[in-house]
Amino acid sequence: MAPPSAVSPQQDANHDSKPSTIAPHEPGLSESKAKVQMPKFPGPPSFPDKYAERDYLKGRLAAAFRIFGKYGYDEGVAGHITLRDPVQPDTFWVNPFGVAFSLIRKEDLIQVDHEGNVIDGGKVRLLNSAAFMIHGAVHKARPDVMCAAHSHSIYGRAFCSLGRKLDMITQDSCSFHNDHVLYESFNGIVLAEKEGRNIASCLGDKKAALLQNHGLLTVGETIEAAIFWFISLEKCCQAQLAADAAAGGRGHETVKINDDDAAFTYKTIGTPKAGWFSAKPLFDVIEKECGADFLQ
Repeated sequence: MAPPSAVSPQQDANHDSKPSTIAPHEPGLSESKAKVQMPKFPGPPSFPDKYAERDYLKGRLAAAFRIFGKYGYDEGVAGHITLRDPVQPDTFWVNPFGVAFSLIRKEDLIQVDHEGNVIDGGKVRLLNSAAFMIHGAVHKARPDVMCAAHSHSIYGRAFCSLGRKLDMITQDSCSFHNDHVLYESFNGIVLAEKEGRNIASCLGDKKAALLQNHGLLTVGETIEAAIFWFISLEKCCQAQLAADAAAGGRGHETVKINDDDAAFTYKTIGTPKAGWFSAKPLFDVIEKECGADFLQ
């Protein structure tokens, strides 16, 4: 049987009984105590030199592709992650068409303008037209977006065939509470500019979209946040598919988190900074596993 502190909030001397927004993994810890105990978290590095920032971010983008390759998010030549260029913000960097995620290096990335022209980059300068149509429209519509990620992951595309948004059934799903949309259209491979604009319009100011009969799309103010949101959304789709199947087999429904609790949880785990910090272990591990190969 769970201890009382694991199932109900505890009051301190100030009668502060609301679970902490600072330390959500410590049931019963008051916010006042959590503020004293929680350390100051680091944040993304800052660069006075935009060219140095570009060089660093291209390395992070190459690492992001290695992470996607490790998790099996590649499907043939499908999938793309883009980075807004800090030197020329009206352009972005993307993977060259046909190069495996697991082999991408910093030097392989190609730079694309908003007309779809490849203006710089590696030896392979093939551009995935769908990447340009979707990501070009998103970057143009969302100046706050540094990175956008889309791929045909297994559970994401399975869930996207259901034509519905996520239910708030786990703590992790609360990261997407009122912060994801369902794009209810599928017109084949996105090769038309209008379709890209429609996806960007549907996304609005949210951080994730479920593209019906297609797959997941996530965005972030940092590369790390966009990558973590994608991985987390994929796992939330997996969790809901399993939970719905288990509940349905018993003639029941899953238990939903109420809006107030979901909104409260979102404030801790659904913010841009939370996304950046949550991705840190992923990038640390891929750097350890790959060495400096992807930085070449």
